Amino acid sequence: MHSVETVVDGADVRRVVTLAIDTLRDADPRAWEAKAGTLEWTCWETLEHLADDLFTYAARFGLTKPPISTVLPFRTGSDRSGGPANVIFVERASGPEGLLTILEACGGLLASVLSTAPSTTVAHHVFGPSDPEGFAAMGVVETLVHTHDIAQGLNLEWSPPRELCERVLKKLFPHVVIDLDVWEILLWATGRTALPDRPRLTEWRWYGTQGA
Repeated sequence: MHSVETVVDGADVRRVVTLAIDTLRDADPRAWEAKAGTLEWTCWETLEHLADDLFTYAARFGLTKPPISTVLPFRTGSDRSGGPANVIFVERASGPEGLLTILEACGGLLASVLSTAPSTTVAHHVFGPSDPEGFAAMGVVETLVHTHDIAQGLNLEWSPPRELCERVLKKLFPHVVIDLDVWEILLWATGRTALPDRPRLTEWRWYGTQGA
């Protein structure tokens, strides 16, 4: 059992996706081909990757008994060598508004299926099988950190709710000591930045099986 203060659910996914869209909508439409933070992907590609994460997370819980040792057999592809391998791609002619529409749709799909999946359902993830709450937390972290990457490339400010950062840290990163600003710690835990007493991580992972 988890305390109310640490539970993460589909409503949190919908909330963070909405906040991300509100932030990214202010970008210069011509800037989406810039590199996303420290990634090798463009801002456009990174948002497609984020939408793809949320969609494929949701698809797992469309099954009564999701596989716990393998991903679903979607055919993936990439628009270019070095680009993300996705199931989901966005029609370029739709522009940034189309891109944000697909992100909202995929986030809403994940939020919806997590709200109806039995709490005992477990599905595969590369970091270990996890339950609906774990996948909600994963969807939140993916959105938080990839919005950070994209906002860097688009020269936008992204400062997410600290209480949400703290809840996903406690859910997925139980090995991480929370002794500074929780957003800065989450960025460190996901390899985005260094902290005064901790060098930037070159390898990192979360633990979605905690409590599953």
